[in-house]
Amino acid sequence: MGDLPSGTELVRPFLPSRDFDLSMAFYEALGFEVLLRDEVGIFAVGAGGFILQRFYVKQWAENFMMQLMVDDLDAWWAHIEKLDLPGRFGVQPPKPPAMQPWGLRVAYVYDPCGVLWHVTQRREGAAQD
Repeated sequence: MGDLPSGTELVRPFLPSRDFDLSMAFYEALGFEVLLRDEVGIFAVGAGGFILQRFYVKQWAENFMMQLMVDDLDAWWAHIEKLDLPGRFGVQPPKPPAMQPWGLRVAYVYDPCGVLWHVTQRREGAAQD
């Protein structure tokens, strides 16, 4: 970590929302833990998290991506399929796991304002995963 002060361990990006309540419900349905529901929503997922804000710019939202590294992509895909995200939240249909040209197996999920989540299988022995 070089010269970083101690206690620096969590990065939380700010995600946009067009409909804050719908996006809160979407992330809760995925199983992310709500830490705060107020003017922003703060979610925990695994060792990380994010802040859902009441802010939306179409071009930004539809070009924003998140990566969720998981140990068992097939289990996550089964979980995602059971949720009927398009029916419940009006989102684009999730895309099933597939090996990508860059060497990662990935499923894709869109949130209610167009943020694209890469749900990605962690590779054994790959420290960056």
